Amino acid sequence: MVEQNIQQQEEVTEVADAAAVAAAEATWPQTRAILRIIFIVLAVAGIIWTLYALEGVILLVVLAIFFAYLIAPLVDLVRKTLKVKGSERELPRVLAIGIVYLVIFTTLGTTIYLLLPSIGRQLSEFAHSSPEYLTNARERAGSLNRLYDRLQLPPGVRTTANDAVDRAFRAVEEYGTGKGLSDLLALAGYLPWLILIPILGFFLLKDAEGFRSSALKMLPRGRLRWRGDEFFQDINSTLAAYIRAQLIACVFIGVVCTIAFMVIGVQYSLVLGVIAGLLEFIPLAGPLTVAVLAGGVASFTSASQVIWVLTFLLVLRIVHDYVIYPRIIGQGIHLHPLAVVLSILCGEEVAGLAGIFLAIPVVAIITVTYRHWLEHKGSTGIVADLLKPAEQAVVAPPTSEDGAPAPVPVKQPAPASTQPATTPNA
Repeated sequence: MVEQNIQQQEEVTEVADAAAVAAAEATWPQTRAILRIIFIVLAVAGIIWTLYALEGVILLVVLAIFFAYLIAPLVDLVRKTLKVKGSERELPRVLAIGIVYLVIFTTLGTTIYLLLPSIGRQLSEFAHSSPEYLTNARERAGSLNRLYDRLQLPPGVRTTANDAVDRAFRAVEEYGTGKGLSDLLALAGYLPWLILIPILGFFLLKDAEGFRSSALKMLPRGRLRWRGDEFFQDINSTLAAYIRAQLIACVFIGVVCTIAFMVIGVQYSLVLGVIAGLLEFIPLAGPLTVAVLAGGVASFTSASQVIWVLTFLLVLRIVHDYVIYPRIIGQGIHLHPLAVVLSILCGEEVAGLAGIFLAIPVVAIITVTYRHWLEHKGSTGIVADLLKPAEQAVVAPPTSEDGAPAPVPVKQPAPASTQPATTPNA
């Protein structure tokens, strides 16, 4: 009796285990999908955290890539121009990079040596005259109340506007008294990082082809590797066109603004020209900042000078943005102005100043990637794929034992009866 009870308990246990296993096997696909989602979320969070933690290193590498793109045409030009003596072979790449580095840093050092005294003199003059400028600006701000009366603004709006003006003046005074010097000292701490940019750029220029070949070998042979090669070439041409166009635009804007400000008679024209050239690398926000700075400095001289400055900057923007810049950039990046504005705003929110610099190249890379993905999939767009009606399943014809399609039976009509037709009984 006891053995029978034990046997029954074992049977019940086996049945329960089998039911548990069946239930687990039935729910395993859902569990696997949930685990996969959790793993993807954790992986994305880890990648984002890693990028945030390594923001400085990533920015350094990106700046080195930009630097390499800038001087790559010069390296190719030197290699083709200076042939090895007694043969038609090109100059070794390392030697060509060294020559280009020597020319660039010699030119840059000479330019800084020649312009630094004038820039330093104008900056010291501006610092000496800044209290007078602040006093004059406060007097002008006091006349805003008459403008409020003429516009009949409500008291709440007047109070908000006055508070904003007061905060702006306090920020300027604080920056001029000590914060500006502390920021300059903080920037000086990044000088060792700036020295690493040409060093990393040297290795990128020397081994660029090797990096590209290694990346392509990670892809399987055939159409996918060919698509990867096309993708890398497209990314390379896009970034090269953008970076070189931005450099040429910065130099052009800086030189033209400096000369124009000198002709108009704006104070600190050299400083303003250098600022205009540097800020030209930041689309939209840079030119707007230059217009505010130059117009503000000119306003302390005369109203006619402000009109001349703003008119010149407006004409310069029209000619540069619609005539000169499209010829410089060629077949590089073509983004809608709305996409440019949104990219800069999003980049500033995500990564601050670094995001402003990198927003447009990142959007361009995403655009090129999306286009190549559509070409690889043979698609016209994600929305078109989502709206495409589902294709009906095609049922394969039955096959015989030897694998050949089996003949489809044809329904034959019923044979006519040979017996005479009977008539119903009367």
